[in-house]
Amino acid sequence: MGGEDFLSALGSIANALFLIASIYIYIALLRQINRRDRDLVATDRGFGAAEVALAIFLIAVFAFSSLGASSAQIVRLRTPDLILNAIVAIGMVLFVAAFLKLRRFNISDLTGLARLSFARAFVTGLVLLIFAYPLIIFADWLTARLLGSGSSRQGIIELFSGSQSMEQRVIIILLATVIAPVAEEFIFRFFLYGVIRRYLGRSIGLIVSALLFAAVHVHLPSFAPLFALGICFTLAYEWSGSLLVSMTMHAVFNAITLLALAFPDTLPP
Repeated sequence: MGGEDFLSALGSIANALFLIASIYIYIALLRQINRRDRDLVATDRGFGAAEVALAIFLIAVFAFSSLGASSAQIVRLRTPDLILNAIVAIGMVLFVAAFLKLRRFNISDLTGLARLSFARAFVTGLVLLIFAYPLIIFADWLTARLLGSGSSRQGIIELFSGSQSMEQRVIIILLATVIAPVAEEFIFRFFLYGVIRRYLGRSIGLIVSALLFAAVHVHLPSFAPLFALGICFTLAYEWSGSLLVSMTMHAVFNAITLLALAFPDTLPP
């Protein structure tokens, strides 16, 4: 066996061990969650019929928008469209937050935003994201084998690649690293997962919220990796009891994705 073959075999073994470690860690998180007498994220959030109706409405909106965008092609990226996307995302969060406030829910307590310091949430999210990557890469590899396509190009990458000015790139960076992590984690991990979990159980909530999260990105090659990512985000949120952890994971993941695109010779795809 030559030196290159030996290094290749060693790399394959290291990758396999990393994947096994990732699976073990996330299964361990799930077991710890199931063993708790009282979950850090309260089992009974008190969501009622009004929250169920709002959740169904949001799911319907996401489903129709996903179907409508599945066959659409972006011919020319416009700055107003990016700004509109940011306004819609922020508006959706504010609407759901206002709705819950009117229903007398304490959003800070439910999301656990004040449970951990930013530094602790960042470190926790970073560690969990590192061990999420082998699962994402494995899901991407399976997708490539099944669909016969190359590595998936997520929507944010296509947006960044199609940007025509520095102004657009700045907006995309803000969307990817600030607005999307906050909006998507609040809607998918906190609200939709919370409602589904309350009435249908943790397992169904975990799967359905991850499926919705992957579907709204309307990119088939990215569906399985984003589904795996959604599962990891939800388990991180549930285990830590703080939405800030999954927000951190989401923001860092998008930042690394954009960094890999901006410096393709420095970071692997």
